Amino acid sequence: MSKASFSGRHFLNLSDAGGDAVAAMLADAMDRKAAREGLPKGLPDADAPLGGHVLAMVFEKNSTRTRVSFDIAMRQLGGSAVILDAGTTQLGRGETIADTARVLSRMADAIMLRTDDHAKVEELAHYATVPVINGLTDLSHPCQIMADLQTVLEHGKALPGLEVAWLGDGNNVLNSIVEAAGLMKFNVRIGVPEGYECDQGFISCAEAAGAGISLHRDAASAVAGADVVVTDTWISMGQAHAEAKLKAMEPYQVNEALMAKAKPDALFLHCLPAHRGEEVTDAVIDGPRSVVWDEAENRIHAQKAVLRWAFGQI
Repeated sequence: MSKASFSGRHFLNLSDAGGDAVAAMLADAMDRKAAREGLPKGLPDADAPLGGHVLAMVFEKNSTRTRVSFDIAMRQLGGSAVILDAGTTQLGRGETIADTARVLSRMADAIMLRTDDHAKVEELAHYATVPVINGLTDLSHPCQIMADLQTVLEHGKALPGLEVAWLGDGNNVLNSIVEAAGLMKFNVRIGVPEGYECDQGFISCAEAAGAGISLHRDAASAVAGADVVVTDTWISMGQAHAEAKLKAMEPYQVNEALMAKAKPDALFLHCLPAHRGEEVTDAVIDGPRSVVWDEAENRIHAQKAVLRWAFGQI
């Protein structure tokens, strides 16, 4: 199979799709979610648009939501998924990503990779002849942000002009939120301690597209008047449990006093898993402004739309 035969689309970052396509995917995700009201979760959608298609999922990092949501997404679209853990495949014994891409392209219709180095998903996409989807890298997490945007829309907030406050570590999730801000025309107030800022490349692109990206060392100023407050774990997968980092992050904990600085109808988002008592308190994550469970469920619906886009159906 030659590279010229590739006819799908890779979804490595949100910008691979662009703002119009992201909007179309979000609309599709919400429509399909509504159409499934009351149905068993494993029952395929009426049109089963990916009937007969197989997604190969490769995990080099632990996963709950990504693993389950992509599996259920494929079932609901009429297809199926094969789950591969790197430690129990030949990737874990030194087979190259290029060779893995060539083989999986012959055996599956699309590939999802959850890994550390973003260069790995780029290399996989370079050699694959089927769509490749980024299930998470250390650089970005576009599938999570698709679910976040869907959740915000479902709770009655428009994306253009939205004020989003981020508290904590400048990690891969923040990078993708900033990227989304440029595409969907909203603003991000980044509350992070010095030395833990997010990738400047994402900030520059978002600002060039008209998004307002501001950096705050004071958590209260970042949250003041925000429509959405977002945080994530302070120690990412694969990082040492660094005491110095935890100490630097303490002023950015999302608690009731900090949430009170946001708008009265502000939403709280967290991609999970949460380290309760560190980046967020129980009172916030279990409180009336938290929509984290809707956010988690929407990984299924948003990723169904991503899969359909990758196959050229959106």
